[in-house]
Amino acid sequence: MTDRSSAPRHSRWGLYAPFVIVLGLLAAWTVWWFILAHQVEGRLEQQAERLRRQGWDVRYADASVTGWPFRARVAARHVSLAAPSGHAVALPELVAEANAYQPTKWVLVAPDGLTLDRAGKGKVAVRGDAVRMSVSGLDHRWPDLALELVNPVFTAHPDSEPFPVARAARFEFYARPHVVGDQATTDDLDVMARLLDARGRPDGAVEGFAQQGQLTVEIEAVIGKASTLSGGDPAGVFAAWTRSGGTFRNVRGELKAGDSEATLSSDLLRADADGRLVGSVDFQARRPGPAIAGLAGSQAGPVDQAGAAGAAATTGAASAASPDDLPLTLVFRDGRAWLGPFPIAPAPKLF
Repeated sequence: MTDRSSAPRHSRWGLYAPFVIVLGLLAAWTVWWFILAHQVEGRLEQQAERLRRQGWDVRYADASVTGWPFRARVAARHVSLAAPSGHAVALPELVAEANAYQPTKWVLVAPDGLTLDRAGKGKVAVRGDAVRMSVSGLDHRWPDLALELVNPVFTAHPDSEPFPVARAARFEFYARPHVVGDQATTDDLDVMARLLDARGRPDGAVEGFAQQGQLTVEIEAVIGKASTLSGGDPAGVFAAWTRSGGTFRNVRGELKAGDSEATLSSDLLRADADGRLVGSVDFQARRPGPAIAGLAGSQAGPVDQAGAAGAAATTGAASAASPDDLPLTLVFRDGRAWLGPFPIAPAPKLF
């Protein structure tokens, strides 16, 4: 008979080895996660201090980092960020998340909306189904930026100037490095903005322009000398950019206001010393008369009603004679927006 007591015993290392390896990897990953969390906390405060030295007012409370093991989640309450120009944003809560294995891409969410303070014009509350922004490529000179508001509602605070848009289906803004060939240029940015199915405030310019319907605008452009965009300039983010010769190039877009439609283009736009837009925009418009007539009939806002009425009469007659696309040119000069000989509104003010 075989003596079982003398039989060789097999090592159980093969049974335990997978568990030991998993525990080792988990321990190493946990160490990495806590290092990442510590770095995130440190960089958050470093960035806040850098902005404060530039004249910004940066405040937040109860900042914390959670999300172990696979995410880094930063949450803060009572967040406010005010530029030297007087423009500011305040959020009851701000949440930022990134994958722990890809900390160069973050998604920021304002679950309770935000409040914009327009310097000299007052505050407007922004609420919606989603208020979020993503930032990727933080290890590059120019990261990719995407801002998205889903079903936003805009409500001006008492004693503030009315906000031209009451609500929209969507607002989107994108920015990324400008690429020529397969190389990103060093100082230019591609930007695109989309306002979809917006409705203006009662008796306002947007409501009149959209003929009490909906307004959709999509515009893209190249911002030259983007490195001179300075949030630390008390005059506004575009002030130093304007002084250095910054421009909007290759502006292209589409516009739909009620029953009126147009495509637009401009090779070059800039701002003057007062921050007003300078240049011209060419339109290929279809049925522009009702939109301009609605703009002239608006009861509130900065519209030059006499000029808009003259432009409406001229474009209405031209549209009747030629129902197809009608070429129009909107000129920004002397602080006004001109359609032919008619000043219809102040030129947009960048700062």
